[in-house]
Amino acid sequence: MDLVIKTANSLWQVVLIGLLFGAGLPTVFAFGVRFLAPSAQVVDRGGQDSAITRRSPLALVAGIICLAIVVVAVILGILFIMKNFLDHDLGIKIF
Repeated sequence: MDLVIKTANSLWQVVLIGLLFGAGLPTVFAFGVRFLAPSAQVVDRGGQDSAITRRSPLALVAGIICLAIVVVAVILGILFIMKNFLDHDLGIKIF
């Protein structure tokens, strides 16, 4: 019974990390790209309709934050993979 509990404990951790990095980061990246895309607004100018593309400052900040989260996660992932190499060859201890 102890083996089943340990396996279930490990399984939910793997599923959580898989969802976070497997679906979470691409979702955050997609939101960042969407926030950075300008939106078209139709404006009536003397009987002529014209489209103006604008991006709100709040959307710009949100997009930059989303993309920064993705970049930091990728860099941390690479450093985590390289931690033994960095410790053994360069003497840099990370994590």
